[in-house]
Amino acid sequence: MISSVSLCHGGPTLIVEKNEYTDFLKDLGKKLAPKAIVIFTAHWESEITTISAIDDTYDMMYDFYGFPKELYSVKYPAKCSVEVASKLQSMLRSNGIESKLDENRGLDHGAWDVLYLMYPKANLPIVQVSVNPEIAMEKQYEIGRAIRDLGKEDILVIGSGSTVHNLSTVDWNSDKAEEWAVEFDNWLIESMENNDTETLFRYKQLAPNAKRAVPRQEHIVPMFIAMGSGNKDKAKLLHQGYAYGTLSYICFEF
Repeated sequence: MISSVSLCHGGPTLIVEKNEYTDFLKDLGKKLAPKAIVIFTAHWESEITTISAIDDTYDMMYDFYGFPKELYSVKYPAKCSVEVASKLQSMLRSNGIESKLDENRGLDHGAWDVLYLMYPKANLPIVQVSVNPEIAMEKQYEIGRAIRDLGKEDILVIGSGSTVHNLSTVDWNSDKAEEWAVEFDNWLIESMENNDTETLFRYKQLAPNAKRAVPRQEHIVPMFIAMGSGNKDKAKLLHQGYAYGTLSYICFEF
């Protein structure tokens, strides 16, 4: 049985960086050897859970602006799996969760950023899934619970987003983490390690600096889905780090 993980995809430059976090992702890819990957990406928002079901290799999406030219020529020739996509949809349906299949959308950088570092050979089937940041965290968690049995089939569920994600607070020249960002993450870590899901669901009301850390929920939603899909008794912190002052690189295994 394989566990699920919540990862931070950072900025598009992550794949050309060399630091503690990129080393961590490369090492994690060596430790986790799934048969396929289901990845919920913060960069794909839809009202209804939408599942990639492309019977071919994904097209690349360069869903970012103003970055170095080299990033717009990055290739990650991952293939989708219609079989895994159909299995995922069946699990959701059995739990009363509406979903639909998508046969056209490419792989966005919320997905390929981390996959490029973890599995550089692009030799694993990847099923990309959308998120809806407008629904309650309890519902996000239930989406994860509905697909929990994927782990029994050695299919890795990844929630790709970030905890602290407020681009208006980013300092591109800073290599020191801001105190308020660390305080928010430390609250999450403590709540996770205490397996206190009810408190986590109310993070907007209870966590310090929550409004500043999470101005929109699309980047934190994948963490709650991954948490729901986990097979461990409680979350395990895998990595904590920061870039540009406030961009969080906090990762959990569930």
